[in-house]
Amino acid sequence: MLDVRRLRLLRELARRGTIAAVGEALAFSPSAVSQQLTVLEREAGLPLLERTGRRVRLTPAGQNLVRHAEAVLERLEQAEADLAEARGGLSGALRIGAFPTATRAIVPAALITLARRHPGLEPMVSETDPAAVAHALRAGDLDVALVHEYDFVPAEPEPGLATEPLYGEAMYLAAPAAPAAVPPAEPDPGPAAAPDPGRPGEPDPDQGAALRTHARAPWITATPGTLCHAMTVRACQAAGFTPRVRHRVDEFATVLALVAAGQGVAVVPQLGVTGPADPAVHLTRLLMQRRTKLAFRSGAGAHPAVAAFGAALRAAVPPDLAGSRAVQ
Repeated sequence: MLDVRRLRLLRELARRGTIAAVGEALAFSPSAVSQQLTVLEREAGLPLLERTGRRVRLTPAGQNLVRHAEAVLERLEQAEADLAEARGGLSGALRIGAFPTATRAIVPAALITLARRHPGLEPMVSETDPAAVAHALRAGDLDVALVHEYDFVPAEPEPGLATEPLYGEAMYLAAPAAPAAVPPAEPDPGPAAAPDPGRPGEPDPDQGAALRTHARAPWITATPGTLCHAMTVRACQAAGFTPRVRHRVDEFATVLALVAAGQGVAVVPQLGVTGPADPAVHLTRLLMQRRTKLAFRSGAGAHPAVAAFGAALRAAVPPDLAGSRAVQ
């Protein structure tokens, strides 16, 4: 009989590529992971791994077994959901991952609703970059998480995970209001009045032209390796240039403060520009969107705690975001 815990190790090895990475993710020593995988090979009766230097590659039999492991783990999640439903009354920890703007603008109201409806549930929020969510969910460090994607950075399907749409939000080009603060690449006919971030105006029909206006300007992006950084770079490249990055900052309030100081231009999401409009920052609404989803392990969508948190989140979505939930 194949051991489910060892199947989980094999699945993680298929995703992470090294035994050391599996051990770090699941709190095992590399030698313990190696020993357990050796036992799994004995249980299977044929080689599952091929070692190539420091990395380990799965044999065709190993790859096939990983596909079965995904199905087994999904059914176990469904079984846990059924048991939780049968017990009735939600209680215990719910480990939640969320990125900063959602943590500030959406999650607190959702937690209030969750506490009122399910006082026995103990939500535990950790700020988690969407790029790290998949590993955290599969490793069991999180039960549910908010993730996002951009028009220029679509999310790749993640084996073992499922998602549900929550909301979409507008994206803005933020530039210093003073024309001389950042020299444009070509004559600028002059911007219209900056929209109130809380009431987005109509998007610019030619966002490429809006971005190219600042092709020679210094840019402010998120740190490399994040989806936000990739979004800005790819949007600019689609407009015909590669941005010259001066500052790398993840927190959007800080990004806007740098824009107001004349330090560059940036692309920011709607939730990043909430609050009173800064007269030193000109905002141009772009056609692109950021879309947020709820992510969880495959089979866990019916778990009462996951479903309850999803319902609380939807109730907490601001009205100006709720109208753009076209996330598939």
